[in-house]
Amino acid sequence: MSDTVKYVLEETRLPEAWYNLVADLPEPPPPVLHPGTGQPVGPDDLAPLFPMQIILQEVATDRFLTIPEEVRAVYRQWRPTPLYRARRLERALETPARIYYKYEGVSPAGSHKPNTAVPQAFYSKQEGITRLTTETGAGQWGSALAFAGAVFGLEVEVYMVKVSYDQKPYRRGLIEAYGARVVASPSNETNSGRAILAEHPDSTGSLGMAISEAVEAAATREDTKYSLGSVLNHVLMHQTVIGEEASAQMELAEDYPDLVIGCTGGGSNFSGLSFPFIGRALRDGSELRVIAVEPSACPSLTKGLYAFDFGDTGHLTPLVKMHTLGSTFVPPPFHSGGLRYHGMAPLVSHLKELGLIEARAYTQTEVFAAGVEFARIEGILPAPEANHAVKAAMDEAIRCREEGKSEAILFNLCGHGHFDMQAYIDYSAGKLVDHEYSEDEVAMALAGLPTVAA
Repeated sequence: MSDTVKYVLEETRLPEAWYNLVADLPEPPPPVLHPGTGQPVGPDDLAPLFPMQIILQEVATDRFLTIPEEVRAVYRQWRPTPLYRARRLERALETPARIYYKYEGVSPAGSHKPNTAVPQAFYSKQEGITRLTTETGAGQWGSALAFAGAVFGLEVEVYMVKVSYDQKPYRRGLIEAYGARVVASPSNETNSGRAILAEHPDSTGSLGMAISEAVEAAATREDTKYSLGSVLNHVLMHQTVIGEEASAQMELAEDYPDLVIGCTGGGSNFSGLSFPFIGRALRDGSELRVIAVEPSACPSLTKGLYAFDFGDTGHLTPLVKMHTLGSTFVPPPFHSGGLRYHGMAPLVSHLKELGLIEARAYTQTEVFAAGVEFARIEGILPAPEANHAVKAAMDEAIRCREEGKSEAILFNLCGHGHFDMQAYIDYSAGKLVDHEYSEDEVAMALAGLPTVAA
């Protein structure tokens, strides 16, 4: 057997349905509320933003939802993605643990994000929509939606968080190569952006700000819908093709994970890998540890308050109950742009409250150290976001060594770092620093949480 074993499924094993964890939860998640009335939102409330099929998926309770053949046809370009066993890493760490990673960097956009961009673009096209707006942090979601828009002939406008717009010109270039328009956020193109710039002219932006701009840009035009790359239930569900494939691939490897790990910002790649495994554990009563790993500079799961909050800075979105640092909180400019979000997906937050998952946070320099070590051993340079999962997997493998335990560890390497080379250059030059979030700023942001009746 080679040092790194690759398990790839035949085309016939491409998942035919997305998995919906809501069907197996011991307690249903809290409802999404209208910010004006405080009552649960209905389809009509969401219709200005999303295609009806997306709205129906958002509130679905069925365990499985069929993937349209038109979507599966696009998925076949890169799915199933490979599952690797990191034997060289195991030897380097001298661990009895068996380390596996699902590699989503083989997609056209270089990450897991097309798994939801493709169906969102498909359903919009099906409904006669010609234009999509969205936000992006690190640029992975923006490039994924730009790719999907090109596939289905849709115009795409991407509001890119300004600090990432400046830090990641090549990711911005990829978005534009797919034909989308990129706007640095906050911008002067929306009321939300102008209001932010009037108060903070030098704002580096945040995902919350970019969401406000993208939502506003969509809501003001009938030919336009808004696409979201994380957080909401339908997005997490689309990503479960990752975990469904991984489960079948682990069977081919004649193994099964004791521990599942994913990095978390909004929660999509973590959910995509872990939800099918969590669902199986809930159904058969088996034991499973699941770890969500976030940046210590934006620690919504480990430090945030579980409360109803807006998903955006401009307060244009419905209220969702999630672990939040406050919708007006602006994270420091660390390089894992995809994890710079003030809140966590409501469904992931619900799992944390139920005690079904654990959470931990790491600093920027320690995850880059892990990513560089992983690249030198396994040969794949992870995206800065994925480095958080790499670090946790390595720490758990070392724990297994110290405890003499042979556990199977599975993590999601959700994208490659080929468009993040400036961050790696800065790390190698000793220029990368650890940012600390301001407790005073978080306190101020949390003081502005909306009032919701019990």
